[in-house]
Amino acid sequence: MEHHTAQLERVSHRALSQLYRSRLYYAFLMIVFIMALGTLGYHLLEGWSLLDSLYMTVITLGTVGYGEVHPLTTSGRIFTMMLIILSIAIAGYSVSTLAAFVLEGEFNRLLQLRRMDKHISSLQDHIVLCGGGHTGRHVAHEFYQTRTPFVVIEQDPVALNDLLRVGDVPYIEGDATDDETLLLAGIQRAKGLVTTLGEDKDNVFVVLSARAFNPRLRIVTRLVEEKNAEKLRKAGADEIVFADALGGMRMASVMIRPSVVTFLDEMLRVREQTLRVEQIEITEHSAIVNKTLGDADIGRRTGMLVVAIRAPSGNYLFNPGAQTVLEPGDILIVIGTPEQMAQVEHKRGVL
Repeated sequence: MEHHTAQLERVSHRALSQLYRSRLYYAFLMIVFIMALGTLGYHLLEGWSLLDSLYMTVITLGTVGYGEVHPLTTSGRIFTMMLIILSIAIAGYSVSTLAAFVLEGEFNRLLQLRRMDKHISSLQDHIVLCGGGHTGRHVAHEFYQTRTPFVVIEQDPVALNDLLRVGDVPYIEGDATDDETLLLAGIQRAKGLVTTLGEDKDNVFVVLSARAFNPRLRIVTRLVEEKNAEKLRKAGADEIVFADALGGMRMASVMIRPSVVTFLDEMLRVREQTLRVEQIEITEHSAIVNKTLGDADIGRRTGMLVVAIRAPSGNYLFNPGAQTVLEPGDILIVIGTPEQMAQVEHKRGVL
């Protein structure tokens, strides 16, 4: 229960920060107002200069006890008493607001928010995830477990609250269809976008905007209604995922070939000492480019098993032979442990 409450507080801390900033701003305005009121009052009632009137206001509000600048008339004394009472009320409001800001932890939450915003603004080659609902939460969980840099855009506080159960997920509370929100998420610096919004029209809008901001972006989108697939493709989506179709295929596979499904789940699941299916792209600068698979000797050098090669044309070569030449743009589909993959990622010159 305490963990749930802490998550809920984190989701709403942006609104709370704005509330406290507004209160502090109003307190500052009231102080300025009472200073102006005191200066003008002494100037009109006593006929003093503006400087003398301001000085009298400052020493009155500051309760420094320097005494009157000039002898006060009855009207001036009544005005001074009202000014003191009003200043006490404003001071009480200001102090209580400041105390609440500090004691209720809002100051620390504001610092956390700024650190997260700074982290988001520093992201490069990350993935922007639009939508933190049921589907988006599973996507975020996989990104979080694989330490893939990403940021989530979600406007529903309840969905954000559930999303934060995944872990310390960087997020922007806003509308993913708003261009300004996409820019805050660093869409121009991102390498990929995943949109899992609940309506196809919203996904189309996000895909169009993202593609305009970043033509090199890889875009994967959720498809809600099968009839809208072509619209998403024309909008610029690279991959379209129809969850109903995938769910149906999986249910059938679990019934027909349960051992195969279990095996694949074990390889895809992120867990210690568990095999995973990963991909490695062969670039022009790769150490094994233009070499045969046998000469590359990937198994000995990395411990991983190459099960297929995807050519730039999109064709797959399964169980490639030792004489297969590795060309720029090829993508190796490999099976290995998370540790082996991390070693390859850390030592870019290995492959």
